Amino acid sequence: MMKKHAVFVVLLTLLGFVPVQAQKVLNVIGDSYVANHRRPATEAWHSKLAAELGYKYNNYGRNGSCVAFDRTHDGKYNFGPALWVRYTAMETDADYVLIIAGHNDADKVKENADSLQMFADSLEVLLSGIERLCPKARIGYVTPWYVDRPGFAQVCEVIKKACKRHSIPVLMNYDKKCIIKVRDAEFRKKYFQGADDTAHLNNDGHDLFLPVAREWFLKNMKK
Repeated sequence: MMKKHAVFVVLLTLLGFVPVQAQKVLNVIGDSYVANHRRPATEAWHSKLAAELGYKYNNYGRNGSCVAFDRTHDGKYNFGPALWVRYTAMETDADYVLIIAGHNDADKVKENADSLQMFADSLEVLLSGIERLCPKARIGYVTPWYVDRPGFAQVCEVIKKACKRHSIPVLMNYDKKCIIKVRDAEFRKKYFQGADDTAHLNNDGHDLFLPVAREWFLKNMKK
């Protein structure tokens, strides 16, 4: 009987069926980098990575979202509460959690030291909260691109230091060596959702970045 069961499991695996109880869960939380702005979330590299690995994929992205700043009544849009509040809506039985955020915070922080401290404090609450909410999860952080505006360098440095304290691996995209050449207008025309867009990749952009993300995930996150 055991031999027949083992053969059945092998056949299911070969056919691409994964038993529900064995399926890994990936939560991805953040801003429009996660929501994928005007395009389907299925085009995003993290969705494609989850599909490749056979993971259950939970997308908690929201356009305009910040780590630190509530944007429920920010101008004419309702971008919702900050991540340090809304992370509690995530599935708790996750094996992996990716945080992809900081772009909107950087645009608010600019060169204001008090705002940067608020970001740092809120990030600490977020990281500690996710550790408690998803106790078995491996947590990773993906930073904003190498955007040439005030606030981005400072926010990404805070992310790096906070994640180091929590032993959380960081995919540091705020780097001139990053494959996503956000400061290059011709590159943006080809790989972003518009020539003036400095945040949102199009489908080709996600495909370009996927091998980088895959290599980082398999090396630093996979368990």
